[in-house]
Amino acid sequence: MTKSYIASTPESKNMSGTDLDNSASTAVEHAYDSTHACKVCEQLKSREQQWWQARQRLIDLKERQMFWFGDNSLMMWLLWQLVSYVVVAIVLMLASKTLSFSLSIQQYVLIFALQTLVFIAALVFKGNLANLLQNKIHRAQLKREQSFNEMMVLASDSLFPNVHAEAPLSLQRIYENNHHQLRLVSLHALLNHEIDAGRLVLQQQTHADVLPLDLAEDELNDVANDIVYRSTVARRDL
Repeated sequence: MTKSYIASTPESKNMSGTDLDNSASTAVEHAYDSTHACKVCEQLKSREQQWWQARQRLIDLKERQMFWFGDNSLMMWLLWQLVSYVVVAIVLMLASKTLSFSLSIQQYVLIFALQTLVFIAALVFKGNLANLLQNKIHRAQLKREQSFNEMMVLASDSLFPNVHAEAPLSLQRIYENNHHQLRLVSLHALLNHEIDAGRLVLQQQTHADVLPLDLAEDELNDVANDIVYRSTVARRDL
């Protein structure tokens, strides 16, 4: 009995050592996967923030372009020039009463004449100003596209595999599964790219199908449950 016990002891020790090595290796792999997933998630959130800022700047620049250089821009320029006359007159009146000084009629005429010259110069160089604004729009578009492409690469390693594995899912469910770390607008943009690539389809046909990517997030909240995605990749794998 003693010999048998002694003979079996090295084998038991070897098996225990192997099991420990396997367990340690598995633990290291899980730790590495978890660390890698956290890093990818943080990078995705960072790129999303950059994309969001570029998107907001692009929207602001396009609104400014429409306001100052749109079809009715000349009327807006004339209106704002009239408003500026009124504002300057009020400021001069308040300043004269507060600081106890007075301006002559010639001085008022000179001030408004200079203001008019500035307005005429702005109209003359309106085309140049429009070009400067258009260049800013191009730079904002490039920044937005670059950030979005980086988001797509990171989402391919983190977001999309889970969506394809668990689909069909609604946009609201995907948003909740990701612990609200990405905005609905960001998820909507990323998943629409997967639809364009043919890897996802909308299971329900609703008015949400035609929602633009630049949609306000408050409006998207109302239809997030109606946008349901189904994976074509998962079906082909079956």
